Amino acid sequence: MAAKFEVYKDKAGEYRWRLKSGNGTQIASSGEGYTDKAGCLNGIKAVQRDAPVAKVEEA
Repeated sequence: MAAKFEVYKDKAGEYRWRLKSGNGTQIASSGEGYTDKAGCLNGIKAVQRDAPVAKVEEA
């Protein structure tokens, strides 16, 4: 089963996303709420666009 993004509304009524692996484990989240769904979807697009070239750094 492939990973998937889930879009949902939180208790404050804001849109958020979470990325779940194929086995259903949450592996990432938006970390912030969006007032509109379009903003939330843009956040997902940014992750999809930037993650393949993101560097791994130790902090």
